[in-house]
Amino acid sequence: MPIRIPDALPATSVLQKENVFVMTETRALHQDIRPLKVVLLNLMPKKIETENQIMRLLSNSSLQVDITLLRIDMRESKNTPTRHLNSFYRSFEEIKNNNYDGLIVTGAPLGLVAFEDVVYWPAVNEVIQWSREHVTSSLFLCWAVQAALQSLYQLPKQTRPKLSGVYTHQLSKKHDPLTRGFDDEFKAPASRNAHFPVDFMQKHTDLEILAQSDEVGVYIMASEDRRQVYLTGHPEYSAMTLAEEYQRDLAAGINPIIPVNYFPNDDPSKTPRATWRSHAYLFFSNWLNYCVYQATPYDLANMQPSQD
Repeated sequence: MPIRIPDALPATSVLQKENVFVMTETRALHQDIRPLKVVLLNLMPKKIETENQIMRLLSNSSLQVDITLLRIDMRESKNTPTRHLNSFYRSFEEIKNNNYDGLIVTGAPLGLVAFEDVVYWPAVNEVIQWSREHVTSSLFLCWAVQAALQSLYQLPKQTRPKLSGVYTHQLSKKHDPLTRGFDDEFKAPASRNAHFPVDFMQKHTDLEILAQSDEVGVYIMASEDRRQVYLTGHPEYSAMTLAEEYQRDLAAGINPIIPVNYFPNDDPSKTPRATWRSHAYLFFSNWLNYCVYQATPYDLANMQPSQD
């Protein structure tokens, strides 16, 4: 089954052109199916681009998924039209009394910013705490991993020189449902200053580490009950996203490193190719099936709060 999104959302036409099975709200009204209800808390500056990327991955499932876009920063956006935000995003006040099958919290370009200096940190923290009783499984991406570790484990932020590129990871635990079908080694993009050392996570959390890399540390980890899933990279990135970030930083005079293992022959004038797409689709499909669909109650009113 497809993802179910508003008829006029830009992602609808983008994904349909890619032959992705998208069901508009109008058509979905005629199907007698209880779709999975997933909230996307989109913290990335270019919200439309991130919507397209996340929804593209969620579409590769036999399950019907009903997406709610959540906004917690009400300041005027420099990268997303106000009309788009007002038309398609809901505030936390509008949804906080509801239960949901899944929650996805994206990354944000805040890896070196102290939590107390993030304008919307109290709101992010509130959503994370709310998810423990109102969401079957929450998926935290990149900066959101830092945020969730602070909120749920009171862990201080760990930083490092920026990672940018496509890195090879290894499975730490084979035959786990979240990584079912993965190769023993697989590639995924990273773009972050956040640091997730394996030994630090093992010492200070009770999370299971499912995939890691000597270069980047932990890549996938999860609570035992899979109510919280942490993914420290950006599998949702399109082939050109790291190139666009590199050119943006060059223009800003930051003198960025060339993303590793990304441009052919490390030449930024050449067009990169996505080498991580299959595992990205597989991970999101596994999360929806094994952490959300197989665990969620048919009636969301019967959801049990997390016991952690």
